[in-house]
Amino acid sequence: MKPLDCESNLAIVGDECAALVMDVIPQVMRTVRGTMRKFRPAELTETQFRTLFILRRHTGASLSVVADHLVLTLPSASKLVDGLVKRGFVRHEMSLEDRRRASLMLTELGQETLDIAYREAMSRVVTVLDGLNEEEHLIVSHGLRALQRVFAASRLEFDEAGENHEYRRSA
Repeated sequence: MKPLDCESNLAIVGDECAALVMDVIPQVMRTVRGTMRKFRPAELTETQFRTLFILRRHTGASLSVVADHLVLTLPSASKLVDGLVKRGFVRHEMSLEDRRRASLMLTELGQETLDIAYREAMSRVVTVLDGLNEEEHLIVSHGLRALQRVFAASRLEFDEAGENHEYRRSA
């Protein structure tokens, strides 16, 4: 995809805007993920580290949710989570309503591990954004808030088992 000349073409719409989002967001995420990888503890695999992030975003998630996000079988996800529990990064609590269901949560160690990587990634993003002038900061902030609003209103919904892959527009 060729870069768009934003100064002469500020009023991009439809497909062009979607293409720009699809082009830019992966670039941003490569920077964030690359920085976070540098601060991943050596004793954690990348998949284990990703599991901590899943549980940060989905506190109390079931094993099925973790397996779905990581595209793993339930037995593989179970083995992965058991290792994180044994090493003190994750804890699980049995549901009072359904004894077959466990809720997974980060421990203090798990949260601290993520906090370090998050702070470093945030610092890297700040450094990159320092290359923008004040007007560009304002434009980027407004654009990101708009994206946050529309993507929150129209998000991909999964049921607990990860079988309901439909777009649902929230009111």
